[in-house]
Formats: sequence, C-alpha cells, structure tokens
Amino acid sequence: MISIKELEMKKIKDLEAQYPFIISFFENNKLNVEGFKDSTLIEYLNHFTEEEIEEWAIDIPKIKSDLETYVNQMLQFLGLEKDIVDSITILAGKDKYGNKENFEELTIKKGEIVSIVGPTGSGKSRLLADIEWAANRDTPTGRAILINGEKPDYSIRFSTGNKLVAQLSQNMNFVMDLTVKEFLELHARSRMVEKEEEVISKIIDAANQLAGEKFNPDTPVTGLSGGQSRALMIADTAILSTSPIVLIDEIENAGIDRKRALNLLVNEEKIVLMATHDPSLALMADKRIIIKNGGIHKIIETGPKEKEVLKELERIDKIIGTLRARLRSGDAIDTDTAEIMLS
Repeated sequence: MISIKELEMKKIKDLEAQYPFIISFFENNKLNVEGFKDSTLIEYLNHFTEEEIEEWAIDIPKIKSDLETYVNQMLQFLGLEKDIVDSITILAGKDKYGNKENFEELTIKKGEIVSIVGPTGSGKSRLLADIEWAANRDTPTGRAILINGEKPDYSIRFSTGNKLVAQLSQNMNFVMDLTVKEFLELHARSRMVEKEEEVISKIIDAANQLAGEKFNPDTPVTGLSGGQSRALMIADTAILSTSPIVLIDEIENAGIDRKRALNLLVNEEKIVLMATHDPSLALMADKRIIIKNGGIHKIIETGPKEKEVLKELERIDKIIGTLRARLRSGDAIDTDTAEIMLS
C-alpha cells in the first residue's frame, strides 16, 4: 500500500512519471498543476488561499484520501502493487496414494534457494502448481500454502499482473519481431519503472554475464540462441519482475552460467525453487525437497560434507567448461592435456 504521506513528499513531476494515471486524477478533480511540477504534492495543496478554498469548494482532506485510494486501486488493477513476501510455508498434504506426506510444514525465506529433486512424473510440477495457485487444501495433494505465515488473500489466484510465481520453462522461444531493447522497453513500461534506460542496461549486462555468447540491445529476440534467451529471461525476471518466487526448470540444460544465474536471483531477494537433475545444482541449494509418488518424501538441509562434495563437483564443472570452450574454438585435446587438467 502506498500511503498519502509517501505521495505528499514527492514532486508533481515525479508522481506523473511514476504513476502516469495520476494525471487523470488531477484533471478530473480540476487541479491545475501546471507551474507546480517541481513542487511536492503537499506544497501544491498548501498553496491554495483561504479565499480559493472557499470559492472553489476545495476539500483538501478529501483530495488526499481520494488520491491515496485511487493510486492503490490503480496499482492493484494494473498488477503493480508490491506486497513484500518474506516467506512461503508449505503445509503437508498427501501423496497420490492418499498417504500423508513425510513432513509437517516447510518455510522457505526470501533469498533462499530450494532444489526439487525426483524422477520424471514424480510430482514436481504439482508442487510448483500448488505454490503458484496458493493452494488451500483444494488441490489433489490437499496441501496449503501460507504467505508470511498467513493464509493469502484469495484474489492472489486471479491477479493477471502480480503473479506469485514467475516460471522459466525449459524452452524459451520468442515469436515477436522486436529487438532485445524493444522487448525490455515494453516490459519496463508495463511496470512503469523509473529510470527505464538504466534498468534495461542493467538487465542486458546481467544477461551477458550469464550467456556464453554476448548479444547487444539491437539483436532481434528471434535471433537469440536458447542459452541467450534463457539468460535474458532470468535477468529480466530477477531485475524487473514483481514476482517474489521464481521457478527454474532444469537450468542445467540452459547453456548459461548456472551459479551466476542463481546468485543474481538471490541478490534480488527472490525465493528460488529449482527443479533439477544436476547434482551440482541440487547441492548449491540451501535445502532440497525429494518428491516421490506425488508427495514430499523428504527434506534435506545441505550440510558441510555435501558442500565439500560441491566444491569437487564445481572443480570438475570448470574443467568440462574449459574443455568445451577449447573444442568450440577448434583446439585439439590430447591425452596429456586432459590428464593435467584432471589432476
């Protein structure tokens, strides 16, 4: 919720830039703000004389109250209202055989990474759907989802612009005839972000840190490779999306720097849920959920010994990455080189 106190302290020009729809409020209430663009809202409202207030029947308290209501209603309607999500809690349901899941509740906090592991068809997608749908014992699993420890507002299920979960699927294919910059401009304007150019530049820079092959703002989105597309969408989701929870499906197949991708999302204070079959990614997570027979079978905290295993896996990944780069550049790999790298 945006309070009237916050609105009062902003300059008129900044209000119009941040909330373009506020111009209609001024016009409909016959508030002529021309000449006051560099004044704060409270300075503008206080400039009226007692004679003007009486002559034009200006009700300052009502204007303030109406403006606060109008701005918050518009933000909610446009899906731009930013409610802070510090945690989500999964309350146990049942597996596909009707057996109670092997836990009571699991709380995942902002900035945490949780991997979801299980065979194909085991129920990983159902868990993610329960979270996205804010389940309330009304899905096949019977699970319930709490936001910040409380039952969420039912309207969250039907919000078109303020999705609880941003899903990054395995296949990212663009069909629109836009450049990378034009695509990001559309998203930024739909979110009415401030400093649009700065945000777009930040997203492109972040994406190029993730992608193996860099691209520029004028690259058509249809010309991006699979890895570049995934890198762009991860950076866009981390920096521009209002969704507090991010699901990444099989990031190991994305052709991007996986560790940087996760760090980017965590640094932007997202809750990250990651379905994976990659042992390195599973151990990068703070904890992992094991899915079996459609239910949560086990929850494992990533301990110190597993972190030691992760270091070795990362060393091996680095070697594989170096070999991949050399092969792509046309180098021949002999036995001696491979042995030196592996030793």
